[in-house]
Amino acid sequence: MMSGSSEHAAHAPPARAAGALEGIRVIDLSRVLAGPLCTQMLSDQGASVIKVEPPGGDETRALGPPVNADGDAAYFTAVNRGKRAIGLDLSLPGGRDVLLRLLQEADVLVENFLPGTMAKWGLDYETDLKPRFPQLIYCAISGFGEDGPLGGMPGYDAILQAMCGLMSVNGDAAGGPTRIGIPIVDHLTGYTAQSGILLALYHRARTGQGQRVDVTLFDTALSLLVPHAANWMHTGQTPALMGSAHPNIAPYDRFACRDGEIFLGVVNDRQFRKFCDYAGLGALLEDARFATNRQRLEHRDALRAAIEQALAHRTRADLCHDLMRLGVPAGPINSVPEAFEQAHAVHRGMRVSRDGYQGIGPATRLSEAPTRIGRPPPGFGQHTDEVLRQAGYDDTHIAGLREDGVLPLGPARKR
Repeated sequence: MMSGSSEHAAHAPPARAAGALEGIRVIDLSRVLAGPLCTQMLSDQGASVIKVEPPGGDETRALGPPVNADGDAAYFTAVNRGKRAIGLDLSLPGGRDVLLRLLQEADVLVENFLPGTMAKWGLDYETDLKPRFPQLIYCAISGFGEDGPLGGMPGYDAILQAMCGLMSVNGDAAGGPTRIGIPIVDHLTGYTAQSGILLALYHRARTGQGQRVDVTLFDTALSLLVPHAANWMHTGQTPALMGSAHPNIAPYDRFACRDGEIFLGVVNDRQFRKFCDYAGLGALLEDARFATNRQRLEHRDALRAAIEQALAHRTRADLCHDLMRLGVPAGPINSVPEAFEQAHAVHRGMRVSRDGYQGIGPATRLSEAPTRIGRPPPGFGQHTDEVLRQAGYDDTHIAGLREDGVLPLGPARKR
């Protein structure tokens, strides 16, 4: 028979599983979107993230309305959960001293200043930080990098969409080149930075050495041009505006139904046969113009007309439900509210709502190291005293730093 202590242990709740990045400490000097998104994703996987903001705060706090109860823009709250925040003026020697103290216990630093800014402050990675913190992983996010014809220039998502060809393949002939409706370059740059940091952490685990991770919006934007760049490299033909259609696949486009539009994505002959059988388009299967994807591309206008006629009397919910279960990819073109109200979005937990905070759920799930949704997005400098005490500062020293302007009040406390 089990003893009382053994019985108690057998029925004790399991210990909370640690996140994959539990114990990793991140100093986040970044603002706006790409850097904060990267560090939020690290936090979701268990990393401890300290957000260090300049006297004016992260610009994204002011990019509203809408704003939350504290006056911070919804935009800011979307990419800053799970972090502790301090305000720090790095233009002052005392501010730089505080940062160096924080870096003594840090694994990762993320910044997206204009190239040269950190060097101006005596915080250059190669010259100043690497000799002092050889295990530090230093991630620099910038528009174009430090060197080259555009080195050191500022970069913004829409400008990179224009410069790097993304707008030239988005839109239709009537409207002309169009900015993609989300800041997709910033988003992917955040994911690219996260990937670089994780690679550097793996490399450090093998070698003991940190390194610089260099991520640019320019490189990221160009990397998005699949398959358009590959098509051009192989044919010499400049990709053109095609609306929602695909340059290499047909039918792969949006189509009108009785009560709205769907997107139909047929990528092989087997799916095309299933679609035609379901939609009452068996005659197309006997037509040589539509026998293969290459032939369907050559006759995409005639194919589109036939499909639209067949779908005109059908409802999009029934159509998408039936086609997906036949193995033919099809989805309704939903609004943003409709997207998050889908039963599957609810099932996947992709809308987070807790203690007054609402946000988008994490897209990465690990079976043995669960993702966590940490503390709500912080107010400006909300955790300054807590973070500095943990770094070894006493209350008298903290008060002195505040009096010297090293710890600014910031915009949130001036409201």
